[in-house]
Amino acid sequence: MNGQTPTVFLIDDDPSVQRGLSRLIRVAGFNVKAFASAGDFLASPHYDGPGGIVLDVKMPGLSGPDLQVEMNKAEYSMPIIFISGHGDVPTTAQAMKEGALDFLTKPVDREHLLNAIRTALDKDRASREGHAEFEQIRAKLAKLTPREFEVMRFVVAGLLNKQIAYELGITEDTVKIHRGRMMSKMDVVSVADLVRLTQKAGVEPADPGIK
Repeated sequence: MNGQTPTVFLIDDDPSVQRGLSRLIRVAGFNVKAFASAGDFLASPHYDGPGGIVLDVKMPGLSGPDLQVEMNKAEYSMPIIFISGHGDVPTTAQAMKEGALDFLTKPVDREHLLNAIRTALDKDRASREGHAEFEQIRAKLAKLTPREFEVMRFVVAGLLNKQIAYELGITEDTVKIHRGRMMSKMDVVSVADLVRLTQKAGVEPADPGIK
């Protein structure tokens, strides 16, 4: 996002694997940072840019799946591709259950790995864009007064101005004023756009008492 080149974090205790895969990833056009252990990765400065992780399963100290659990606990979200010379069904199943994107066995097929990395980075980009949009919507919602928020919930429920006025015990002209300000603050020109934003933000439409 924002033109920043994604970084692939390669975590593997085998120096030859580090060298070979680092070169492969770099030639493919991505930044790469290699670590010999999960502990070294956790001790590095927190990274908040676009990226993904290529993670060995079996390592001294903290294992790959252990690191995955720690990252999930800390809400440190980056797609993970596991690589292992000791892959087994239970490890694979648990890794995928915890959110791993792929699980490759050594020796890793280069094209398969690069395709998995591209998929991981696409997923990361989509996730970041979705999160950024969510935060933008929440910032808009925070500008609404309590009454404007009430009016908005009735609008997305499909009520007309006169119906909203009845529900809130105010005049229709007052509803029009609140509605206009609300639409301006939400930066939308149609009810359809407003509905889309509120759905993404998890705002429930009002449950009108009128029939």
